[in-house]
Amino acid sequence: MSSNDVFDEKAMSDMPSEFLERIQISERPKDAELQAPAVGYFRDALVRFVSNKASVVAFFIICFIIFMAILGPGMNSFGFNEQNVSLRNMPPKIPLLTKFGIAQGYRVLEGRQVSFLTDTDRYPEGSIITVFNRRAVNGVEIADVKVDYYKLMGAEKPYWFGTDYLGRDYWTRLWRGVRVSLVIAFVSVVTNLIIGIIYGAIAGYYGGAVDMVMMRICEIIQAFPRVAGVTLFILYFGTGLFSIIMSLVISGWIGTARLVRAQFYRFKTREFVLAARTMGVRDSVIMFRHILPNSLGPIITRTMMAVPSAIFTESFLAYIGLGLQAPEPTLGVLLSDAQKVLLNYPYQSLFPGLVISALMVSFNLFANGLRDAFDPTLRGT
Repeated sequence: MSSNDVFDEKAMSDMPSEFLERIQISERPKDAELQAPAVGYFRDALVRFVSNKASVVAFFIICFIIFMAILGPGMNSFGFNEQNVSLRNMPPKIPLLTKFGIAQGYRVLEGRQVSFLTDTDRYPEGSIITVFNRRAVNGVEIADVKVDYYKLMGAEKPYWFGTDYLGRDYWTRLWRGVRVSLVIAFVSVVTNLIIGIIYGAIAGYYGGAVDMVMMRICEIIQAFPRVAGVTLFILYFGTGLFSIIMSLVISGWIGTARLVRAQFYRFKTREFVLAARTMGVRDSVIMFRHILPNSLGPIITRTMMAVPSAIFTESFLAYIGLGLQAPEPTLGVLLSDAQKVLLNYPYQSLFPGLVISALMVSFNLFANGLRDAFDPTLRGT
């Protein structure tokens, strides 16, 4: 070889043959093949999410609740506002569970006069299950009676979750209420997400005076009490979905905007952003095509955690009387009505309470799993 590494035929001819190896042109050397397929960012995130069993279970619980919210109200023949006051406050009766002694439609009637228990007009044949706690009060023998309430009231069809104070089927109202609550939560969260991303992206990308003014506006809006804002919306627009959604949107986007702003401050000085700016790429393209995709992990996590917060806020507003009005149910409306009869008919608080608890816990576990999955510092672990 020559000193400048240019091919020298004479030097090659003088090289001993043991240092040379003849190869055919069809046997050109090539790089070794990869032993495993390349794993991208989102595939790696999926693998780490699946490894989190609690988050996977939470995901399936959320899917089940959404499925029941869509199809649950149509699984029986009762309408969500169909009233039958003669069958009000019926206990739950689930045919598949009655053989296990659960949800049999029984109820205990206290202080019933024993002499009337043989009257088939008052107590139809087969309606009395057991008579216990016999006692005399003012010379009259009374007892507590466990009855089949459906036979006692002449109900032909079982109400799986019972009925409310107007005789409306609780199963239908519960799943319709879940549907309405989820719609309110998802619409408000998506609206907050869009506003927060645009607002935070502008503040974080341009910085300086623009950022200072925009963040001061956020602080002023956040200082305004939410209940006062809801009350103003209801007074001006009336009760309805629009008022509830707007009450969740008016300040709900601020947290997302601050998160996006922080992410833009983090990435806007990176080399790929400077290269795009040097090539004359528009600011809007740099913000939403180059910087925003690198911020999706924290944004997705916050969005998932905002859903249960919106459901809880809607339930709270309905509980204090600022939610949707009758006859439209939501989880908050059901809990508000049920707390008035909590001691007498606890099942009316039990079912919506279980659903809202499952939603809160599942969305939080699901969000925790997404946070760990999209954390770039954990990639490959």
